[in-house]
Amino acid sequence: MSEFIVAKSVSFAYGPSPVIEQVSFSLAANDRVALMGDNGSGKTTMGKLFMGMLKPSHGQVLLEGRDVAQWPMSQRGEKIGYVFQNPEKQLFCSSAGQEIGFGLTYRGMDKQEVAKRVDEMLELFELNHCRENFPFNLSQGEKQRLVLAAVMALQPGFVILDEPTTGLDARRKQVLSEMLGRVADLGVGYVLISHDQEFCKKLCRRLLVMEGGRCDEQSF
Repeated sequence: MSEFIVAKSVSFAYGPSPVIEQVSFSLAANDRVALMGDNGSGKTTMGKLFMGMLKPSHGQVLLEGRDVAQWPMSQRGEKIGYVFQNPEKQLFCSSAGQEIGFGLTYRGMDKQEVAKRVDEMLELFELNHCRENFPFNLSQGEKQRLVLAAVMALQPGFVILDEPTTGLDARRKQVLSEMLGRVADLGVGYVLISHDQEFCKKLCRRLLVMEGGRCDEQSF
């Protein structure tokens, strides 16, 4: 297994209270992993440690064999995409099409290439009908797919999704499941930080459970 993200004896604390203690594991680039646990168990904290948004109190997080803190933030974003629990925190453009194209334009991509990539992502995530719509007027499921489309437009090697099924009914969960299947078909791995065991079981090959500061691999 080619290691993409590695946690080596990672610990983290907010103030005097440890949240994560001596956690070690590795993720391959094409892994499909569920990261589960009770509220306050450290799931989201672990996701932010993967991205280098937080720095371990002890230990090290490696991204492709290099300490994640040593990667410039822009390069981290090229390697790992992050979808927050509340997609509205990542929306700021005036239309869905602009939202998908923003990061590409910021990177200096040619306008024609940006337009082509935007078209591809709108098609892939079934958002053509939303192209000109104001993102905040979309449904919760459409917002989730739009943020995922914007992240995938940047062609990361891995994606972390924090509680992606929050606020979704059964039909919209099924649509999201199909979208994640398409992400996997592109060879992109992902971590689902979630309480939704049924959803994760359908989409993930590995289960990591956070409890008491530890992270153990278990079976569904």
